[in-house]
Amino acid sequence: MSKKAKNAKGKGSTPATLQLENAGVAFTLHEYEHSNDHMDDGYGVEAATKLGYDQHQVYKTLLADTGDELVTAVVPVSGHLDMKALAAAVGAKKAQMADPKKAMRQTGYVVGGISPLGQKTHHRTVIDEGALAFDEMLVSGGKRGLSIGVAPKDLIAVLNAVTAPIATW
Repeated sequence: MSKKAKNAKGKGSTPATLQLENAGVAFTLHEYEHSNDHMDDGYGVEAATKLGYDQHQVYKTLLADTGDELVTAVVPVSGHLDMKALAAAVGAKKAQMADPKKAMRQTGYVVGGISPLGQKTHHRTVIDEGALAFDEMLVSGGKRGLSIGVAPKDLIAVLNAVTAPIATW
């Protein structure tokens, strides 16, 4: 496990970290050795386990399709995305997971490393309201094995995101 201070340049620099740097937002980088051996649990659970964080504090980024637009959803790795709640949060009738290939094209990131920050195409973003309970939340840093620690209020401001109860357990 490795933790770097804000604005640490080098192998941890990604479009996600650059967006935070350009916005003047404080953040920390958390690096770990990614392994495909854990894939039954998922990328986010791997990050939480290897970094020693509670799974409620580590968030995964999912891309959903409402039929009219793609929407970025940010939910705890301990839970699941409630599609009906997400649709309601953005005023849509329904939502479903976006095709992984489309998600990678639209965000510029690979599955397991999709960050809500620095996406190739900006999408409306909804963050589960549970994030507000933490001083710091972790989101993907834009590649497998890299997470960003950031204050939820700062992430919301940088992404012009909204919060809503979009996670289920």
